[in-house]
Amino acid sequence: MNRADRLLACVVALLWGFNFIAIDFALRHFPPIFFAGLRFAVLLVPVLLLVPRPRVEWRWLLGYGLCFGTLQFVFLFIAMDVGMPTGLASLVQQASAPFTVVLGALLLRERISGRQLVGIAIAVLGMAAIAWHRAQTAALLPVLITLCGALSWAFGNLCARKAAAPNPLHLSLWIAVVPPLPMFALSAALEGPSTGWHALATAFTSVDGLAALGGLAYTAGIATVVGAGLWTVLMNRHPASSVAPFALLVPVVGFAAAWLVLGERPHPVELTAGAVVVLGVLFGSLRRRPPELRSTGPREPVAAEP
Repeated sequence: MNRADRLLACVVALLWGFNFIAIDFALRHFPPIFFAGLRFAVLLVPVLLLVPRPRVEWRWLLGYGLCFGTLQFVFLFIAMDVGMPTGLASLVQQASAPFTVVLGALLLRERISGRQLVGIAIAVLGMAAIAWHRAQTAALLPVLITLCGALSWAFGNLCARKAAAPNPLHLSLWIAVVPPLPMFALSAALEGPSTGWHALATAFTSVDGLAALGGLAYTAGIATVVGAGLWTVLMNRHPASSVAPFALLVPVVGFAAAWLVLGERPHPVELTAGAVVVLGVLFGSLRRRPPELRSTGPREPVAAEP
């Protein structure tokens, strides 16, 4: 990955890290599954009217929408609604990175370099340290549900990679076509047919409701349109094993945002482990220059990294 794409990956991590704060605000008012459908439903009409359908096979579009758009957020929102702490959710969700690398090697035959393996291992050790520290006060079920969301994200990454969309932004926007119907049907079955719609109707009548609408706007507009759009572009340009490790930066942003906005003060162990995560991502993603570039004396011009 070149410097510009690494910067874009860091921007996505920043946007997605703050997205957990927006989700926290939204789930104070909306039922989790209904909100998962609502975040895509608000994009559905503009996408159908204004965005051309991506020129990809339907199976990859549906797979991306089902895994990345539907299952990931259903699992994540349910986990946070049943007690998953915001900071810990931002961490466990990023298990998608090693999941993606492993699945990419197994299913897409993508090659993993030794440097990437070491970088991911360092980052996972940092994640494990944070998880060990936080898991002492968190129930096991929310963690397992969040891991299901992370695995769904990983399968979505592979679908985006296989789709190879000529315009990745169109693909990231068109996933809004897939989630609303299954999510609203699931919400009606599990949360009640009128619970979510009542919450939507009363959203403008309370402070929590207005904050939830703000969370909806951020989640749908910033996290989905901008964040998922950039992420899909990167997944289209580079192997999954090169892009996925940047997702490990999201919990670092998530912990910092939860500290600043929600008053969740991270322990020094978490701060140290977060620094280890950053170190691992940087080590795994920065490509070492070949020996001839580090030697002194005259040398032939070298083409820029793609």
